[in-house]
Amino acid sequence: MYDHIRKKLDAGGLVILDGGTGTDIQRRGVKMDSDVWCAEANLTHPDVVRAVHDDYIAAGADVVTANTYASSPLMFHARGRTDLIEVDTAAMRVASAAADAASRPVAVAGSISVMRPHKAGTDRFDAGIAYDEAEMRALYRQKAENLKACGADLIVLEMMRDSKFSAWATDAAMDTGLPVWVGIAVERNAKGGLSGVNHPEEELGALVKTLTARKPEACLVMHSPIDTILEAIDVIKDNWSGIVGTYPEAGEFRMPDWEFVDVDPAEFAEAARSWRAAEAQIIGGCCGINPDHITALSKDLAA
Repeated sequence: MYDHIRKKLDAGGLVILDGGTGTDIQRRGVKMDSDVWCAEANLTHPDVVRAVHDDYIAAGADVVTANTYASSPLMFHARGRTDLIEVDTAAMRVASAAADAASRPVAVAGSISVMRPHKAGTDRFDAGIAYDEAEMRALYRQKAENLKACGADLIVLEMMRDSKFSAWATDAAMDTGLPVWVGIAVERNAKGGLSGVNHPEEELGALVKTLTARKPEACLVMHSPIDTILEAIDVIKDNWSGIVGTYPEAGEFRMPDWEFVDVDPAEFAEAARSWRAAEAQIIGGCCGINPDHITALSKDLAA
């Protein structure tokens, strides 16, 4: 199913990604878990998860992302959870069913993140938890291989932000042989530049070089404020010669809930035109961006 995506990209065309999956599950009334955020919804509310995917497909998405972001090996391990594979398998089943029911080709991305336990009411992770590298690499490999076994057409590495945990996740994804897109999340550091979220010492340019050295198919800036996107695209292009994409956020995270802000879909689509003009070939949205935004983006950029 990835062949049609690759053909579009090779021809210089645009691939429309979906919007926020976890936040749209929350927006539809599902209670977020204080330990593992939106991951539980795969088991407790598969009908809502399916509806989210269906709506993004109807909005024009070429790719839907399975709800496997929050089932991070770092998160589940720290919480003593041993059901990561069960949770991911349920998520992939729902996303694949939505794609199979579409009237046009839609690819399914398995998501892998470096999400770690967050302090309640904040978007800052608990830096005091230690992780054994060999053990965590093995868990990342297990997750990545299961996403492949469940039929993922590609793997999207989401909210990569550092040169340690993100490298472990990237290695595991690349080892599957599936197409891999690396998504880096940024925020402004004290010097006014862009660094990985929660990692002011990890400047974007260096992160791009580190993670793309593993030769993924695309490098994207994601889960980042809309006003950082054009600058981030420039930094990526200065350090990477491959396909570039973007899918920004709208709002703030206060564990376990997303705090939404209103972003006019027409204004979002207008901003997306500037990203496309900057040669982004993959465009969508992340947390806080919903099917209305993807509909506007899809219609505007297809015009």
